[in-house]
Amino acid sequence: MPGVTAATQRVDVVVEIGGLPIRLSCDDPAFVHLVQERYAGYISAANDAAFDFEIELAPPGTESRDEDVRVTWESGCWLMERGDFRAEWNPSTGQGRIQQTRNPYSLDSVLRIVHTLLLAQRGGFLLHASSAIRNGQAFLFSGVSGAGKTTMARLAPPDAAILTDEISYVIRQDGRYVAAGTPFFGELARVGDNLRAPIKALYLLAKGPENIIEPIAPADAVRGLLGNTLFFARDPEFVKMVFDTAFDFVRQVPVRRLTFAPDSSVWGLIV
Repeated sequence: MPGVTAATQRVDVVVEIGGLPIRLSCDDPAFVHLVQERYAGYISAANDAAFDFEIELAPPGTESRDEDVRVTWESGCWLMERGDFRAEWNPSTGQGRIQQTRNPYSLDSVLRIVHTLLLAQRGGFLLHASSAIRNGQAFLFSGVSGAGKTTMARLAPPDAAILTDEISYVIRQDGRYVAAGTPFFGELARVGDNLRAPIKALYLLAKGPENIIEPIAPADAVRGLLGNTLFFARDPEFVKMVFDTAFDFVRQVPVRRLTFAPDSSVWGLIV
């Protein structure tokens, strides 16, 4: 894809996920409107966003079918690339540039990558998991595609607030782990509630003929957690941060195996 060029008149929108506001600017008001619709509930009025990205829309037909994500560190900048986007970000200045297709879901991918990098330095992570708040506490349900993340969200009782059915946002706050809502969704096809709550438990999902919760050895819990953690960079320092956070999370938060049949009675076990 061709390089990013400067634009004269740009429209700004601030997307705030997990308390981290990111300002996005583009010279195409129609695309900015798409972004506002896509991230409804996560648009912030903040004027002091620490991170700014200029978006340049690529001409139609310039994207490739390459679906591999590449994230590399080069000359003080993170470079992020896939067939439908190319981005660079300088974490020291907070400034970045994105060239992408008009599809706002290309921006989804860039924001996920950026948040994994930001969270790694803050003792948090993104996790393939649905999550919900009930009685003031958050519960996470993690697994590979088809494990039942969206099913658990669909089966949630009416008094549960759904944070996401696909990508859970885990942050450290006041020495404990907290789950925050995200606009990243799966089959449920709706953004999560923009709320947060301390995490009561993480359940690693499996499907079976009956509902059973079983304890997991710490080593298996760490493996299960890391196996479902989103992280794209291969920089050794950042990889170590993610591993250290996983070990600390398992020390602080109960991790259990949840085998369940797809009916709402399973939520009677979630305490």
